[in-house]
Amino acid sequence: MDDTVFYALIVIGGLLLIGVLIAAIVLATRVWKTGKYLQAMGAGGKFAFWGALIYTISPVDLLPDPIYLDDVGVLGAALIYLTRLATKARERQQQGGSLLPPQLQRRPQQRAR
Repeated sequence: MDDTVFYALIVIGGLLLIGVLIAAIVLATRVWKTGKYLQAMGAGGKFAFWGALIYTISPVDLLPDPIYLDDVGVLGAALIYLTRLATKARERQQQGGSLLPPQLQRRPQQRAR
C-alpha cells in the first residue's frame, strides 16, 4: 500500500470520528434542552434523560470510546422518546389541562370537619 493512500485513510477516518463526535455533542445538547420538561414526563422520561446522559459520559460503552456510534444511537433514541413525551405534555397544556400527566397532578386535600 502506498504511503499516500495510508495517510489519506487516516485523515478520512479522523474526519469521520470528529463528525460522529460532533453529532454526539449536538444530540446531548438537544437531550439536555428537552430535560426542562422532565417533571411533565414522569419516571420513564427521567430514566431516559438521565440514562442517556450517563451512558454518553461513562467510560463503559458497547463500543470503544473513539467510536461514538453507540452514544449517538442512545442519545438519538432518548431524544425521540423525550420529544414524544414533551409533545404530549404540550398538547395537554394547550387543551387547558395541566402540563403534568394525571398521575402526577396533586389533588386538592379535603379538610376534616
